[in-house]
Amino acid sequence: MPFRIAKTFTVESGHLLTKHPGACKFPHGHSRTVEVVLTADTLDVRDMVCDFKALKQVIAAAVARYDHSLALNTADPQFATLRAAYGDRIVPFEKIDPTTEAMARVIFQEIRAALATAPGDPAYPIGPAVRLERVRITETATSWAEYWE
Repeated sequence: MPFRIAKTFTVESGHLLTKHPGACKFPHGHSRTVEVVLTADTLDVRDMVCDFKALKQVIAAAVARYDHSLALNTADPQFATLRAAYGDRIVPFEKIDPTTEAMARVIFQEIRAALATAPGDPAYPIGPAVRLERVRITETATSWAEYWE
């Protein structure tokens, strides 16, 4: 049976959902918790899946870009104006609404790519047997979405 570890991060972020029939079509924000779960069938030489510091180093950038940002569908008529005014604090979602489900998928893909390409800190290695299992994003105290492959 595999071993699992998780690391959580909290970000304050906003979005608006252009396809939503209710109030969510207007800009609003959330205190989001991003939970990342890694798994491995065996432990490393330190008897760990990997050190939590290593996990944090690899995924911090993927999560940090959402902190104090506004996620926005690139098809939104205000996208270009807001991006020009606020730069990378406007996080583009290519022709899809930045729902929590879509955000979980994007963050999963970014972390998976980072795990595959990051050289890592030699003092805190992440072995090749370590796999990204899932990403869960809590939008409110009672609502979350997750993505895995």
